[in-house]
Amino acid sequence: MSQLEPPARPAWVSDELFPFESRFFTTPSGHAMHYIDEGAGEPLLFLHGNPTWSFEFRHLVKALRGQYRCIAPDHIGFGLSARSDLPAYHRPEAHAAAVTALLDHLDVHDLTLYVTDWGGPIGLDFARKHPPRVKRIVIANTWCWPVARDPHYLFFSFFMASWLGQYLIKRHNFFVNRVLPMAVAQKQALTTEVMTHYRNAQPAPDARAACAALPGHIIGATDWLRSIWDERAAFGAKPALIFWGFKDIAFREKELNRWKSELSDVEVHEFRDCGHFLAEEAPERIVPALRGFMERTG
Repeated sequence: MSQLEPPARPAWVSDELFPFESRFFTTPSGHAMHYIDEGAGEPLLFLHGNPTWSFEFRHLVKALRGQYRCIAPDHIGFGLSARSDLPAYHRPEAHAAAVTALLDHLDVHDLTLYVTDWGGPIGLDFARKHPPRVKRIVIANTWCWPVARDPHYLFFSFFMASWLGQYLIKRHNFFVNRVLPMAVAQKQALTTEVMTHYRNAQPAPDARAACAALPGHIIGATDWLRSIWDERAAFGAKPALIFWGFKDIAFREKELNRWKSELSDVEVHEFRDCGHFLAEEAPERIVPALRGFMERTG
């Protein structure tokens, strides 16, 4: 059975590390989506990828909620959101639909999208369908185009979708225990307590179905990715800010250069000493740059 009732916030979530009110929205599919909605002012939406959750953005939200309205959901199957046993709800298109439903529920306009990892195509799917509601875009180590001909992605996607990859993810929490630490260059960011919050959010094999499904969709969702990229004119001229970690094991300088060539109004901040999870590794550098970008483009 899918988990349809809003769960209580579990005791393992630290009020010191994550000092936000946990809210729940029931998606059109009947699943409880956890999100935080902190502060007031222009809305900032933070969209995570695999295998994280809204916890990833806690430093940014704490620093910015005094000036902006900071919204960060957990995709279905991640964080404190409900799990589903239906593979259809593990597809990135379904995550994008749930985010759209949440934004409609919250009646959010003049939005600044902060997207990373799978949050990129999920958020930009909203931007291409609702361009008047998106004011700015912040891109942090992500992509939004077909990669089915790139061996770098082909190998990873096919391996993680294989029986061995699925076994490692579901039975050994491979994405949290191995991939996440490998993708971080500033190792001190992942303290024992921080890692506990990522592990507890993927507590058992049956809770990791969404985490296990997404790698296969890097290639499997090629048509959906192409549909977004073909409509990039809907968001390509909006003010854009790029944060890029150069020690990422997933996204390379090649992807950064593609973003730079396709976005017409773009500001780039390069983090040569950081990896994939910049909100964990360099929040003290991201916050002033993000705040300055918001002020200059306001």
